[in-house]
Amino acid sequence: MPPPTPLSSASAALRRRLQQSLRTRGGAESGPSRWTSPGHEERPKGYLFNRTPPPPGQARKWEDWELPCYVTSFLTIVILGVGLNAKPDLTIETWAHEKALERLKIENSLAAAATTNNNNDESSSSDESD
Repeated sequence: MPPPTPLSSASAALRRRLQQSLRTRGGAESGPSRWTSPGHEERPKGYLFNRTPPPPGQARKWEDWELPCYVTSFLTIVILGVGLNAKPDLTIETWAHEKALERLKIENSLAAAATTNNNNDESSSSDESD
């Protein structure tokens, strides 16, 4: 067998080190989890935010932060909805469309002026020949 090269020994050491760290992160080991501390529940109770519902007939009491948070969220949505719908359309496509319409209007007016000039010229030349 050939002697190990420095690259192969370094890759083997790196592989061993990575395998050890992957084993501990997966939770396969028995013992305390790295994500929970003693006193935390391992499994949720099945309620939203782990809060038990109030007894029947009683409403849940709002916390101090809830009303300002809900009002601010609602107003933000309204302001953004109105503001984004009212903003001007500044896209390049809209600008190009407006410029194309202006050019068409100019071309049509020039064509209309040219046809009226031609009609005037024809009518004046026919009057002269009579």
